[in-house]
Parts: sequence; C-alpha cells; structure tokens
Amino acid sequence: QESPMESGGGSVQAGGSLRLSCVPSQYIVTKRCTAWFRQVPGKAREGIASMTSSGMTTYSDSVKGRFVISKDRASNTLYLQLNDLKPEDSGTYYCAALLRNNCYRLLSDDYGYWGQGTQVTVSQ
Repeated sequence: QESPMESGGGSVQAGGSLRLSCVPSQYIVTKRCTAWFRQVPGKAREGIASMTSSGMTTYSDSVKGRFVISKDRASNTLYLQLNDLKPEDSGTYYCAALLRNNCYRLLSDDYGYWGQGTQVTVSQ
C-alpha cells in the first residue's frame, strides 16, 4: 500500500472543531515532510499545513491560528486539528508526502502518495 488513509471528516456548524487523522503507508513514514491539503470542486488543491520530520511546521494564512498539525511519533499518524471552522473551510482534505523542493511552499506539485481524502462540511 502506497497511499495514506485519511479519516475524521464530517459535518459541523461554523465555530465547531474536527480532528483529522492520516495513517501513513510505509513509503510515507520515511519522507522528510508530510502535509495536509484541501480541495473543493473546480479549484486547485490548496496547501494547508506541513510538518518536517524534525517537527517544524508551516501553515497557510487562511488557517494560521485555527488549525494545528501534529504527529504521533509512535504510530507516525499525522493529525490536523481544525478549530473555529468556517464555511470556507469545507472541502476534501488530503494528506501527502513531499517528493521534491522544500516543506514550506505547500505546493501540491511537490507532493505525492495522495490518499482518498476525507470530507469536511461546515455549515453556517
């Protein structure tokens, strides 16, 4: 299995919280950076947050201060805590591993090993 498995999505009201999980494949565990992206139909995949193997994090301006990326070192599970959710946070959330360039650009072209995603819907 090359792709990770995301879970934890759901439907919440604005202001609510969710915690997404990403169980990595054996290929992703060794990668130096993993990240979360989200996508809505008709739009490009947007980088949300990344974490290097040493624990350095990067966030997009749209989620900074509201979302928190973390990792369980024992299981290598990647998490994304979503707080103070807004309707514009709705979309399909994916985790992926960095294949090229650096961890801070949050560009989907730099990443691979995409999972199937988990859907987040935020209502007003």
